[in-house]
Amino acid sequence: MAAPKVLIADDDESILWVLERFFSDKKIECLKAGDGMEAARLLETPGITLALIDINMPGKDGLAVLKEAAEASCPAAFIIMTAESTMESTLAAMKAGAFDYVTKPFDLGELDIIVERALETISLREKVSRLTERLTEKLSDETVFIGKSKAVQGVFKTIGKVAPKDVTTLITGESGTGKEVLARLIHANSPRKSGPFIAVNSAAVPRDLMESELFGFEKGAFTGAVEAKKGKFELAGEGTIFLDEIGDMALDLQARLLRVIQEREFYRVGGKEPIRVDVRIIAATNQDLDKAVIEKKFREDLLYRLNGVTIELPPLRLRKGDVPLLASHFLDRFRREFKTDARTLSPKALEAIESYYWPGNVRELENCLRRAILLSPGLVLTPADLNLPESRQRRESLEDIITAKLKPFIDRTEQAGKQELYDLIMPFLERPLLKLVLEKSRGNQVQAAEVLGINRNTLRKRIKLLKINLTKIKE
Repeated sequence: MAAPKVLIADDDESILWVLERFFSDKKIECLKAGDGMEAARLLETPGITLALIDINMPGKDGLAVLKEAAEASCPAAFIIMTAESTMESTLAAMKAGAFDYVTKPFDLGELDIIVERALETISLREKVSRLTERLTEKLSDETVFIGKSKAVQGVFKTIGKVAPKDVTTLITGESGTGKEVLARLIHANSPRKSGPFIAVNSAAVPRDLMESELFGFEKGAFTGAVEAKKGKFELAGEGTIFLDEIGDMALDLQARLLRVIQEREFYRVGGKEPIRVDVRIIAATNQDLDKAVIEKKFREDLLYRLNGVTIELPPLRLRKGDVPLLASHFLDRFRREFKTDARTLSPKALEAIESYYWPGNVRELENCLRRAILLSPGLVLTPADLNLPESRQRRESLEDIITAKLKPFIDRTEQAGKQELYDLIMPFLERPLLKLVLEKSRGNQVQAAEVLGINRNTLRKRIKLLKINLTKIKE
């Protein structure tokens, strides 16, 4: 990360003086602005990494400066300074993209912590950006993870932290979300990248063969073992072993795997000498392992060992913005693979894939486009060529919709620190619910309370607290 440069914007000369001395002691270059207009102009200075902006300034207030900077994709992290810490002002600042806020008069020790955290976040963001560029280079179709959505950027951020560390990793997500691709990316960006990447699908190998598949066997260990054979753990030496669908592994094999993780050694089938192993373990599952533990189908101690770090891959229906990017990637790949002319999607076809539920996730999208290219004679693919089941169009559950809307909000407010997310978010969920039910009952609070299943007095208190205008509802 280049040397940081900070912008301080406040119409109070004493604040500017104190903060300039504060950053000078930290050997950080400062630019100063006495009003919002000057602050907006100075934000265009190359190299600004951090901005401390007063919320109330002449000419243009801090929120306006922040919003304009966000629209212009300004890379600086913003810390808002305010003399009045209200929920409305705090929420407005965080929604506009502020990293954090401080209340005047602020403690320099507290500010120092926030500034250090902001600079660390900026440094990490730059590393993630560089990693993202490397991850999205089309060096190999097996190691490209396509996506620019908030959810995928969060995954990239985690990879940036996890890949360089030799830690056991558990990847969770529905079938077809790209768990093996993610495992390959972690391996490709780890110190073990020069070693082998060995994938084993626990659901695809028969249970009676899985032990010898993983650990190998000695000559004569069983009928047909005419010579010794190395298992996947030995073959992955100094590299990475990927255990896909780990939830389908038999309990006796789970015990052996636990020993490998703990002791870093194992025995071949029929072997008498332990074999030391130096390998990174990445596991994946589409199952709820916590539930499997309760049902005695998965060892609790193994789960603790596997999820040193857990990465959850979102389903495709929660990253709809990535669907056109993925489609473009697959169309280009199949053009090269099948040596055909370039294909494109018609506007209607693009609309169809964006509105489809994709229960099979990225794998289903890939197979859909492969089939369309093979069977369609035209260069422009239509909805008919895609042959998507109409029953699965726009089949998002209420929980999916709320999750998709909440996640960006939480991403923007998670740095608030002093505000509880529950208290911030619940009014935004409760207010529209009460308004819709009251509109349905035409303002009749008795009927609305019955529909909601709450006491009428409780409803009246919530209406007042949430500032719901009953006059408008009854109109």
